[in-house]
Amino acid sequence: MRALEAEVVDAVWAAIEPLIPPAPQPEHHPLGCHRPRVADRLCFWGILIRLVTGCSWVSVEAILERQVSDTTLRARRDEWIAAGVFDQLRDHAMHAYDRIIGLDLREVALDGSLHKAPCGGEGTGPNPTDRAKLGWKWSVATDANGIPIAWAIDGANRNDVKLLGPTLDDVARIGLLDDIETLHLDRGYDYAKIGAQLAGLGLDDLNIQRRNKRGDTPTKQPLRLAALGRRRHQLVAVELRATTAQYRPANPAPPRATLPRRRLAHHRETHRLARPLDARVTPYPLRP
Repeated sequence: MRALEAEVVDAVWAAIEPLIPPAPQPEHHPLGCHRPRVADRLCFWGILIRLVTGCSWVSVEAILERQVSDTTLRARRDEWIAAGVFDQLRDHAMHAYDRIIGLDLREVALDGSLHKAPCGGEGTGPNPTDRAKLGWKWSVATDANGIPIAWAIDGANRNDVKLLGPTLDDVARIGLLDDIETLHLDRGYDYAKIGAQLAGLGLDDLNIQRRNKRGDTPTKQPLRLAALGRRRHQLVAVELRATTAQYRPANPAPPRATLPRRRLAHHRETHRLARPLDARVTPYPLRP
């Protein structure tokens, strides 16, 4: 993978090394038998393997040939999270991308997605669309090219509307909220309070898909727009009938009477045996 190549790892490590806090000094042991602290570079390499491949911490320990244990990797990860290392690295990467390539904030889309969490954990919740299995929800805002610029995470049972505020707060934290021109939301955000909330943040140009009110008759779309999934073959059949209608004869012959398949086969067989034999078409000579 590109993320695990040497030049990429060296570049990321050069950015993350100044952000790592100094190692705590161990207390003095009378026998001087403290275990030496594992190098930060080795722990960073193990965490990166975990993030890129998605394997377990035990598998990372095996990949690194037992140079660092899985418990040490998790402890170092929690230590860096508490120190804000990954948040600072994310902000650095975001601003570097904006400076080198450029974020297109004229069109920004925001929506939530559900993800499984079979082992549970803090912050997860029962998924209402997956038989109440444990999961979590990601609320992500992306620019016009699909680059994530901000996100918020909560349990799977959390409504998308509840995560709208934290997601926009994350956008404001990195200083990109004022650059958004149009914000696109689906029908799950079609509430009056959402418009007022976004207007208070300075987001006036909104594209929110309207939902049908209770008791309203949903508007019917043309056949070509509503032909999705299993209805596509119906549209194809309609078009084929319309295309072949001009080639049909003006006065077609009346349809022949048909019999069930078994009766039709029996009828043909008995009809063939009842016909008189003709010497001109018989493949074998007749006896005198």
